[in-house]
Amino acid sequence: MSILGFFQDMIGMGDMTEQVIATDLLLASKSGVINYAMAISEAVTPEVRDVLRRHLDVAIETHEKVAAYMMKNGYYHVTNPQEQIRVDMQASDTVLDIPRP
Repeated sequence: MSILGFFQDMIGMGDMTEQVIATDLLLASKSGVINYAMAISEAVTPEVRDVLRRHLDVAIETHEKVAAYMMKNGYYHVTNPQEQIRVDMQASDTVLDIPRP
């Protein structure tokens, strides 16, 4: 058993750890896109806007890559809301079952 598998089993998450990490990364990248877009609208100089646009482009690319990874692995169902609800409920149940100290 790998060290990751050991810790997953120890905290009761099994294979869910990868999904949880990917979901956190997806949410963080989405937040980055939103924050860069807001910052661009507030920037005063063209130079600052250009820098922020480049960062926004990277944030969008990151979000696209993470979303594609999650869809490929069955963690994210953009076109099937019912399936996404099922996956989210399963993840919620897993989190609720984690032993508390």
